[in-house]
Amino acid sequence: MPEYETIDAANEAVAKKIIDAQPTLVDVVAAKTVIPELEEKLILHAGPPIAFADMPDPVQGAAIGAVLFEGWAEDEQSARRVCEEEVEFAPNHHFGAVGAMGGILSGNLPVFVVENVTDGNRAYTTMHEGEGKVLRFGVYDESVGANLTWMRDVLGVGLSRALKLLPGGGLAVNPILAEAVTMGDEFHVRMAAASSIMFRELAPKLVQVDLPQDQLVSVLDFLSGNKNFFLTLGMAAGKAVLDAGATIEDGSVVTCLTRNGREFAIRVSGLGDRWFTGPEDTLDTLYFPGFSDEDACPDCGDSAILEAYGLGGPVAVAAPSVQQMVGTGEGGFEEALATSDEQTEIMVTSNPNMPIPNWNFRGVPVGIDIRKVVATGIAPLITTAVMHKKAGIGMVGVGKVRASMPCFTAALEALAETRGGTAAA
Repeated sequence: MPEYETIDAANEAVAKKIIDAQPTLVDVVAAKTVIPELEEKLILHAGPPIAFADMPDPVQGAAIGAVLFEGWAEDEQSARRVCEEEVEFAPNHHFGAVGAMGGILSGNLPVFVVENVTDGNRAYTTMHEGEGKVLRFGVYDESVGANLTWMRDVLGVGLSRALKLLPGGGLAVNPILAEAVTMGDEFHVRMAAASSIMFRELAPKLVQVDLPQDQLVSVLDFLSGNKNFFLTLGMAAGKAVLDAGATIEDGSVVTCLTRNGREFAIRVSGLGDRWFTGPEDTLDTLYFPGFSDEDACPDCGDSAILEAYGLGGPVAVAAPSVQQMVGTGEGGFEEALATSDEQTEIMVTSNPNMPIPNWNFRGVPVGIDIRKVVATGIAPLITTAVMHKKAGIGMVGVGKVRASMPCFTAALEALAETRGGTAAA
């Protein structure tokens, strides 16, 4: 029997979990130290389960890069063979992790460790590598490997030490979200304010952790120049918070939105770890000069966890610089406002701890309700980076995409079965 008498009551409990959660960055370590299964030839990826042969080219490229980084092969050809014959692949979400774009994660890659202090659960994600030649876009040359090694052995070590000097031994994420949403961030395409606030909190501690001068300079230069560094931290915070919400084993709240380049997928609080998948919708992209629809890879990444958390598309109204993209035609504030107003129709409530000034101080939306999605026909709107369909080229634009409606229909039917044929209340 369900623990809660009604779905509405369960949803309120899930929403309370989300609102009360306190995600905190507590460490940066090699992934295998917190996910022991990565000691083996296991590579994690974004989205629901997918075989290597079915991955888009940039995701395959990122997996090949991870094999090279781990030392399981010495060149591209042998690394591809290792991926095809020796590596086991699994979703990040099966191990409390998330990853941007291809989302590839292997044992020696450095990860943020985010603890939800209220519930004690943790989530993990790779650090944002910057732009240009990066693993998440499928680049795997020597410069990428060198950068990842530096991120693990220098940046990661420095951040790990700096975090321990902060009050409570970690960096609270919610205060950054609450401040940055008033400064123009929606956290999926634009997180410049959040990255700056993060740098402001960490830089004074980094100068105290006894890094050699040249290493300290390289760390401060990297962080001050990477306006998107907060992205993956926000993702891990969302994962930790929504995993806590998923411990309410009733309800109809989405606890995961993700995509692997072939399928969109969701999980729901009342349906445990079951995946509900559907075809990916078409990206609506604002391309960089020289690129077009012919160049775009289908949408990839676990970063839609941000929309499940209520960020990204649902808070379009907060991000003036993103408004042209999230609107139609010429965009503008009125259309961004309409986008946020629309998205609240499928949400359980709002978060009073994160008010948005230009939305009459309404809080960040909380809790996508699959019943409302199906009843209204309004699918969650996701803002996203768009990468080239070929490995190694990188980002070609920014855009928006709707979550796959068949996922919600199938989940609602499954929820009705668990509750004796109805999922109305």
